[in-house]
Amino acid sequence: MCPICSVRMANIFFGHKTRALFRGQRETLDAEHKALLKSNSGAVWIHAASVGEFEQVRPLIERLRREHPDIKIVVTFFSPSGYEARKNYSQVDAVVYLPFATRRKAKRFLDVLQPSMALFVKYEFWPAYLRELKKRDIPTYSISAIFRPTQRFFHWYGKGALRLLHCFTHIFVQDEASRRLLAEHGVHDCSVAGDTRFDRVNEVLIATREHPEGRLLPIAQFVENAGRVVVAGSTWPEDEELLTQWCNEVAAFNDAKLILVPHEINEEHLHDIFQRFKGRFVKYSDISAMPSNLSRVNILRRAKVMVIDAIGLLSSTYQFGHVAYIGGGFGEGIHNTIEAAVYGVPVVFGPNYHHFREAQGLIDSGAARSINNYNELESAFATALDQYESIGVKAAEYVQSELGATAKIYEELFNH
Repeated sequence: MCPICSVRMANIFFGHKTRALFRGQRETLDAEHKALLKSNSGAVWIHAASVGEFEQVRPLIERLRREHPDIKIVVTFFSPSGYEARKNYSQVDAVVYLPFATRRKAKRFLDVLQPSMALFVKYEFWPAYLRELKKRDIPTYSISAIFRPTQRFFHWYGKGALRLLHCFTHIFVQDEASRRLLAEHGVHDCSVAGDTRFDRVNEVLIATREHPEGRLLPIAQFVENAGRVVVAGSTWPEDEELLTQWCNEVAAFNDAKLILVPHEINEEHLHDIFQRFKGRFVKYSDISAMPSNLSRVNILRRAKVMVIDAIGLLSSTYQFGHVAYIGGGFGEGIHNTIEAAVYGVPVVFGPNYHHFREAQGLIDSGAARSINNYNELESAFATALDQYESIGVKAAEYVQSELGATAKIYEELFNH
């Protein structure tokens, strides 16, 4: 089945996100959006799959805008969540969906935009676009990329995919292991720059300290006078099952509190959380709507669990934790660990972390633990909460040691 047919079939089963994707795809090359792209002809084109990849390239975008305000910047997304979250981002000239990567649509898109440079973030390898960019001799780069021997490029059946990497003018990889692997397979236009996500989380840390958000006040009131606080970010039901048990067996009998930031905050998931905690929690949205008075403060002080049902607060919320639990490790893979570690917070996550270099780095530095079941979670939390200062120092030091990727890439691309 062709990719477009697959997505059309998925639309029947998965609903609004896929419908939004198809709508956005159609609109990118309609008259209005073509006019927008033409008005930004010659722009630096940056493609990010979704929000996470965008945050990865954001430090580079903002430095480019700061130091070269005359250069036009166009960002494309594939996922609806990425597009919807950043469609009004003020630091770029246009944000659109990337049309499906057929040869015809790649040609049409590039005919309209005529970019001066193309940047793809991390795992983005679009054959039709890369080949067309190569054919047009447009400088094309991959940033914060990471490669492993298990990827298709390095198997006997992946020779076509491997040839695709030669379409890049240069590949900026996260680590030396990736560079060596590419060199062993004949890809030499490559250098180690590091991971720009570290620069981004450090920027968030600085901004949070310099300009505390008013939106964080209910969270600050919730943790006031709490002995220890666990912040659980980007959680899924498998994570929440363990956290519920911890709340029932440990937090209920001491002065510990839990801040839960689910990955999905739709009504169905929030209802499941309500059932899981038997209603014994406060919702951020409810508390935020209350007047800031004594009754609100009293409710927050008595509550054991706060569920953050709002977008854009997770990275700043980690500052309130004595330990951070990162969700996703019992599914396809853990979410962003360094968002928490930058605040000097010990980190705990599930078993599926091996494809995440930063997670292994945190473990190696003594700042994180991976768990497989509830008993291991309880043990990890007990240790982290008891030694959060000394373990937290290791977390912050690890993040600081990885800074600088943005500067390396920027100097090579724009000041070379």
